[in-house]
Amino acid sequence: MLPASITNWRGPMPFRQKLRLGVRNNLIKIRRRQSCCGHPGEPGC
Repeated sequence: MLPASITNWRGPMPFRQKLRLGVRNNLIKIRRRQSCCGHPGEPGC
C-alpha cells in the first residue's frame, strides 16, 4: 500500500495544478510547523 503523500499525486487533475497545490501545501506545512496542511487528499498533504 502506498502512502497518502504519493497517492494524492495520482488524482484526475492537470499536472500544473498538482504542482501548484503541492508547493502551496508544503509551504503551509513549513510555515505552521505541522505534518499536515489542512487539505487532506490534495497533492503535498
